[in-house]
Amino acid sequence: MSQSKRPGVTEIHVPFRDVDMNGRMFLASYISYAESVIASFWSARPEVEDEPIYNASKITCVLHRPLHYDEPALFTAAVDKIGVRSIGFLVSIDTGEERAAEVEIIWQARSGEDQQPASLPEETRDWLYRFLD
Repeated sequence: MSQSKRPGVTEIHVPFRDVDMNGRMFLASYISYAESVIASFWSARPEVEDEPIYNASKITCVLHRPLHYDEPALFTAAVDKIGVRSIGFLVSIDTGEERAAEVEIIWQARSGEDQQPASLPEETRDWLYRFLD
């Protein structure tokens, strides 16, 4: 994966290991790359004392057209929703001028001590609003 200068943007050429016998990218690979792009994006967040733990509670992949072996693809993470206790990310997957797929991932914030739902820290919320789509 090649990283761009902005966190949450990655370009790949679909590797052979990620395609089926018809040369189309596996659905699980779209999700795996989307999670990696979100991790890259998330690493740029401000440090917060007593930060909650975040768990994926929903993952949806909408395939507009399959990517094929060695095809270039640009994965771009954006913030789609900011809730009291959750964050919605939308990762767009483009090839050339065409949208190939979108992956939506919802994270729930939980307290590190008892795993109960927790509110997003204000610093994190303010940072996320800069990237709201």
